[in-house]
Amino acid sequence: MEVGLYGLGRMGGNMVIRLLRGGHRVVASNRSRGPVDEAAGQGAVPAYTLDELVQTLQSSPKIVWLMVPSGKVTDDTIHYVMKLLKPGDIIIDGGNSNWKDTVRHAEEVKGAGIHFLDVGTSGGIWGLKVGYSLMIGGEREAFEQCEPIFKTLAPENGYGYMGASGAGHFVKMVHNGVEYGMLQAYGEGFEIIEKSQFKPDLREVTRVWQNGSVVRSWLLDLAALAFADDPELEKIRGYVEDSGEGRWTVQAAIDENVPAPVITLSLLQRFVSRQDESFSAKVIAALRNQFGGHAVTFETGETGGVRHQA
Repeated sequence: MEVGLYGLGRMGGNMVIRLLRGGHRVVASNRSRGPVDEAAGQGAVPAYTLDELVQTLQSSPKIVWLMVPSGKVTDDTIHYVMKLLKPGDIIIDGGNSNWKDTVRHAEEVKGAGIHFLDVGTSGGIWGLKVGYSLMIGGEREAFEQCEPIFKTLAPENGYGYMGASGAGHFVKMVHNGVEYGMLQAYGEGFEIIEKSQFKPDLREVTRVWQNGSVVRSWLLDLAALAFADDPELEKIRGYVEDSGEGRWTVQAAIDENVPAPVITLSLLQRFVSRQDESFSAKVIAALRNQFGGHAVTFETGETGGVRHQA
């Protein structure tokens, strides 16, 4: 098949290569020129603007796959591409768009007679080698038309139709929320072991857990790689960002009256990781000192307490 892919970042660029290896004709484009030249070096047809990308596509319907940041960038790109395509063509949003935005995009695109698919894409930088997990929403007819592309990008049994427009991004959102909880559990578990009196080699712990344990997983395999590179994790700070999907998952749980304490607390722990000094912790320490005379640690490093005068 033929597909135009716009957005050649860490995932988009590797997706181009995987598609080329699968025998597809790929027209590759990006806002900056460098990644386009790299894709051309891999065998893709270069296009240095969205206009050129659409003009270069030879098949009908034309398929344009977008891998751009969520929010305004996705909005603007979809609206621009709509003007370049004809009724019957297909736009695929493979980024991390909020599913509510996706429902709106689908309605806008449908009004122009263009088909729209939302593809929640997971796999990160490993996707080139092992394939991408693809969660797909939109019209089933468009899904079936694009299925050869999905089959190439995904590992065996690694893609599926999730339902109407928005379903793909919704399932991917919850996927990321689950990921938050799993990462938090691994992090806490390894810290408990690291702080214990036994202090086993964490590389040995992961090796054993990887084989036969009920907590074995790909994330654990990645932990093994991280500990092999830096056994004490001395090279990195414990500062954890979030892509936004964890927040959206928590909001969806609230909207649907679903108790999701693990995912919610894992999100809040990411906020904690970004504080060099927690003001709330200072308040708690001050209050404990006031009502119970519990010792506090001052900025000077000294410890002491408050003694009230009668």
